[in-house]
Amino acid sequence: MKKYIILCFLALFLYDESIAQDDLLSLLGEEETIDFATASFKANRVINLHSIENTAGGVLDFKISHRFGFLNQGLSNFFGLDQSTIRIGLDYGLSDNLMIGLGRSSFEKTVDGFLKYRFLRQSSGKKNMPITAALFASAAIKTTPFQNPDRENYFSSRLYYTYQLIVGRKFSDNVSFQISPTLVHRNLVRVSTEANDVMAMAFAGRVKLTKRVALNSEYIYVLPDQLAPGFRNSFSIGFDIETGGHVFQLHFSNSTSMIEKGFVAETAGNFFDGDIHFGFNISRVFTLKK
Repeated sequence: MKKYIILCFLALFLYDESIAQDDLLSLLGEEETIDFATASFKANRVINLHSIENTAGGVLDFKISHRFGFLNQGLSNFFGLDQSTIRIGLDYGLSDNLMIGLGRSSFEKTVDGFLKYRFLRQSSGKKNMPITAALFASAAIKTTPFQNPDRENYFSSRLYYTYQLIVGRKFSDNVSFQISPTLVHRNLVRVSTEANDVMAMAFAGRVKLTKRVALNSEYIYVLPDQLAPGFRNSFSIGFDIETGGHVFQLHFSNSTSMIEKGFVAETAGNFFDGDIHFGFNISRVFTLKK
């Protein structure tokens, strides 16, 4: 009888200890953690388009974007290398999900600013979210002189606005994809037959080739009857190369402008006729606040 009682107490003790261990594991959060997807793209830009990635909170991202002339200009212009346009920008993470940016482009001498808020983040574990999603809004000011200075011109005619919903997913360690419904509003257009509002759908993807090199591509399809004569859909392809604190993006694109108003609604080059800019983006990050 005593042996039976001792065995019962021993079994009860081992059972309680097992429950206590399970409770401890639960408290440690082994099964309650949220695993967020990271590095869907290596930078907050794919090529021209914003990616689903954000600059981290407290981090300043200094960007230099450069486009040479068209490759099909031939040897006389050294295949476009004699010409160039540049954008210099600063992006800052107010938090991990909210970032702002400011830039100045030599093309049309535009100054642009933007705000991007990531309201969904792909995750697994305690919280299962299959996608990352962000809202993006930008405004740009064109500072080149008015074509007809003798008529009454308004400051508002220099303003352009862009709104995007960016939705993407990292399907594996090697493949990511995103889509971006886009609206560009231009206060002033060249002729009355042009639309002030241009709607487009942008697609972008990334394929990781090595630990530090990835292939990126993007295509912006402007909805029917939205593009003005002489303008085309934007297509770009290139490589991301990561080297420590720098990310080099080398690419080919038929878009000259490096802001949304330009590369969405006013791309003039025909990629498959050789109207291709070789260009690059250089990103250097500085942690200002931990």
